Amino acid sequence: MATIRDVAREAGVSIATVSRVFNQASLVTEPTAQHVRAVAARLDYWPNNAARSLITHRTHAIGVLLPDLYGEFFSEVIRGIDLAARREKYQVLVSSSRADAETIVTTVRALRGRIDGLIVMAPDADATVAIRDFSTRFPVVLLNPGDMAVECGAISIANFDGAYAAVTHLASLGHARIATLVGPQGNLDAEERRRGYRKALADAGLEWAPELELQGDFSESAGFHAAAALMRLRPRPTAVFAANDYMAIGLMGALRDAGVAVPGSLAVVGFDDIAIAQYLHPPLTTVRVDACQLGERALQYLMPCVRARRPGVAHRETLATSLVVRASCGARPADAGGVAHPPRHRHRAPISGARHADDRAAQGRDGSSV
Repeated sequence: MATIRDVAREAGVSIATVSRVFNQASLVTEPTAQHVRAVAARLDYWPNNAARSLITHRTHAIGVLLPDLYGEFFSEVIRGIDLAARREKYQVLVSSSRADAETIVTTVRALRGRIDGLIVMAPDADATVAIRDFSTRFPVVLLNPGDMAVECGAISIANFDGAYAAVTHLASLGHARIATLVGPQGNLDAEERRRGYRKALADAGLEWAPELELQGDFSESAGFHAAAALMRLRPRPTAVFAANDYMAIGLMGALRDAGVAVPGSLAVVGFDDIAIAQYLHPPLTTVRVDACQLGERALQYLMPCVRARRPGVAHRETLATSLVVRASCGARPADAGGVAHPPRHRHRAPISGARHADDRAAQGRDGSSV
């Protein structure tokens, strides 16, 4: 294996010059840098990143800590981070942790020294507080910290607004008894969506009842098993708002097996607008969340702090959600003032302002869902 000494000898330059070339120092002229890189490529030389980081105090890597890596929501968040990181010539190290706050902080500490900054989604309030304290000494951007005050950068989804719009739409279609499948207890996204559900009922003049809130955990199986409980309610609900698409999909599968027509006997609305939502039968009405943009924006907020080698800036941004009306709620796209568009493509252009150039549009949600 070629060493930096071999490259220096073959290129006719000093070891320091080779080092400067691979550390992108400005002290080397471009012709010299090109010559050194060509020699290194011919000798199959690869810089020792660990040694470089000891000198530069940079790893050129960003850590990403998510509560789960399963499902389209999280893969889209990672994809957005990775797209933005590549443009900055940074690598991404991804880890997951569903554990308590203490274990999450232990994981974060283990990543220190291997990363220059961290993007973390801590869906529970205790974990958010613990990581917030850590962020005073290291560049951190939080994803979806709810309404909690944070001292570092934070990107959130308009969970309350999305849930409010979905339930308000169901009420506008004449549904007076609307149930909901809520997310895990203590989950910040789930609590905001529950709050939006309750507020929409109140503003529509509809009565809230505790039995209409069924506990879930954002999984398909939770939605599947909730179907039997919904069917036992008397009087039976005519509509249900699921706090994410996976629970809505599980619910629709169980209803189909039981011979319960959607939307004829029960209207269903989800949250996230994952790719498969538009291909279900019937297609799922849902709240759109641009998870890829969430990841990209998080990286964009993090990089200035990484370059300056300082903790994150206490900046907040909330990404808007939008209601996508399809057939599962019993309404046509025109009933929401929407226009049907072709299915969204997987490729997205870099962010321009606050939206992607090929932003997914309504057809005729992670969190998240986490």
